[in-house]
Amino acid sequence: MLATVHTRACLGVSAPRVTVEVHLSNGLPALSIVGLPETGVKESKDRVRSALLNAGFEFPAKRITINLAPADLPKEGGRFDLPIALGILAASGQLPAEALARVECLGELSLDGALRPVKGILPAVIAARDDGHQLLIPTGNAEEASLAAADDVFAASHLLSVCEHLADRRRLTPIAPLTDRAEPAQASDLAEVRGQQVPRRALEITAAGGHNLLFFGPPGTGKSMLASRLPGILPALTDVDALEVASVHSIAGLPIRSGRWRQPPYRAPHHTASAAALVGGGSSPRPGEISLAHQGVLFLDELPEFDRKVLEVLREPMESGEIVISRAARQVVFPARFQLIAAMNPCPCGYRGHPTIDCQCTPQQVMRYQAKLSGPLLDRFDLHVEVPVQPGELLFKQSGRGESSATVRRRVEQARERQCLRGAVNARLAGSRLQAACGLDDAGERLVTQAIERLGLSARALHRVLRVARTVADLEGADTVGQGHLVEALGYRKLDRQPSGRGAVSA
Repeated sequence: MLATVHTRACLGVSAPRVTVEVHLSNGLPALSIVGLPETGVKESKDRVRSALLNAGFEFPAKRITINLAPADLPKEGGRFDLPIALGILAASGQLPAEALARVECLGELSLDGALRPVKGILPAVIAARDDGHQLLIPTGNAEEASLAAADDVFAASHLLSVCEHLADRRRLTPIAPLTDRAEPAQASDLAEVRGQQVPRRALEITAAGGHNLLFFGPPGTGKSMLASRLPGILPALTDVDALEVASVHSIAGLPIRSGRWRQPPYRAPHHTASAAALVGGGSSPRPGEISLAHQGVLFLDELPEFDRKVLEVLREPMESGEIVISRAARQVVFPARFQLIAAMNPCPCGYRGHPTIDCQCTPQQVMRYQAKLSGPLLDRFDLHVEVPVQPGELLFKQSGRGESSATVRRRVEQARERQCLRGAVNARLAGSRLQAACGLDDAGERLVTQAIERLGLSARALHRVLRVARTVADLEGADTVGQGHLVEALGYRKLDRQPSGRGAVSA
């Protein structure tokens, strides 16, 4: 007696198909699972047996062999409980086997037969939809599945409900696809930031062009406050980008709220985070902070406090937009196209250059502190912006309030629309596309040439200056990049203006 049930594994942001083959034969009662199952899958035999008995089914007193194909794909978690249980019921004649022909299912079983939610449901929903298969999932995953559900995704709370649906005794109701909802108001508004006109302008340019930004200045000047306002001025994600972001969060086991799924993510790991925490890893690779910030913002506060080796692992994904985690048996690719926003103090005590507080650091301490950031890493920041100390009276003046996030976001969206006509946001322009988008005249080329010689800009830094200038022009609605746009873009390269090299923060 043989039965076949289809399900999905979880491998990165994909959901490869897995066939569960259940064979019942004569012999001493036993149950064995083959096909590279990890410990959680091996333990499913005890959960499945109790669930079937408590749900009123008969557990066959035969030799049961369960094969999870393909055999070279590792299987993990409790997602295979439901297909294994249905396979045993079909092989023993308690469930019509033909009902499982074009049906995929996954879910963890409790001992009483109730279905529990599992991680990585969204990639499985997308894969089953693309293959034209019906999918059965736990009720706890219904809201997440609604982001990509068609008319053939069903949610059940108990094993009995699944069996009644397959036997056509009581059909389940399909999960309704998500309809667009109004996004809730952003709690952190840019209008709450008093003064700081230059950092506010830099934040708007960062949002409009998808650039990377480094804030530096004494403690308490508003660096973290400004960074936390960036998601509020970013445009809402498109359907494709939102689904990609939700898939990453799904396999990480993070909650996905259907009413806020179009908002760009914002991640702010602590400076004690390891390299694996940032890029992902583990024996069964899981996404790290840079992937969880995909299509959104990764904020690193107190940047020099991070371990230098940890910071250096960011360099490659900042350029490629993805992270590849290699293991002996396979490679897993996670998306990692994020905007890096960082904040740092000018010295260990933080008060170098402060107008009223004296710095207590020696020159050697300042050099060691700033040397934690390598030149190649600094080159990857498009804007280096100082956040100065604000006068006390400005913090209490009502006139010190700036524009709201909604007002700034409208300008950002208009600039993004211009970039969409060119096929990419400005931060991703390169080569001939960048030159064509800028359209520099002779005066602009001379200005850039002088900047390279005086500031010692690398080729990478030069391209980032051009991208920022293109964004400034987009915010003004200009078709070409003028000298004023270039001058403003060069003004945001504060850390390149040191004759002793990169890494020195001007007082």
